Amino acid sequence: MKALGKVFKYGDNVDTDVIIPARYLNSSDPAELAQHCMIDIDKDFAKRVSKGDLIVANKNFGCGSSREHAPIAIKASGISCVIAETFARIFYRNAINIGLPIIECEAAAKDIDAGDEVEVDFDSGMIYNRTKGNEYQGQAFPEFMQKIIKSEGLINYINRK
Repeated sequence: MKALGKVFKYGDNVDTDVIIPARYLNSSDPAELAQHCMIDIDKDFAKRVSKGDLIVANKNFGCGSSREHAPIAIKASGISCVIAETFARIFYRNAINIGLPIIECEAAAKDIDAGDEVEVDFDSGMIYNRTKGNEYQGQAFPEFMQKIIKSEGLINYINRK
């Protein structure tokens, strides 16, 4: 499995209230959530994002409340992967549960800039910055987590077994 797209870059402590503000939580429809994804930190994100694009952030991405709406909004917006130095643990788990690929890699998070074209190989954890010609070794997913992501989430994975 691979991801390839342009990068949206954010800093430290991007919390779930910024990813999908509480005022938009009156819907659980992924497409509607995607329209408001990142609106308080990047008001044009939903208009500019294309299927396959990536988010790159610094430390503690997804901190804050434990709502599953945050990774759902990101995935529904078309983002194929989130790369960060570190993730809040509950966000990490929620992302895997809904089938959103995320990779921790400090070197990539620090070196990749907004607009760079980046490719991720989920099997090996390799991250390739096609714009700068740099490579980074991220943390590859264990096989069982790859199966959950390929199944588009934990519930689909369990239902297929």
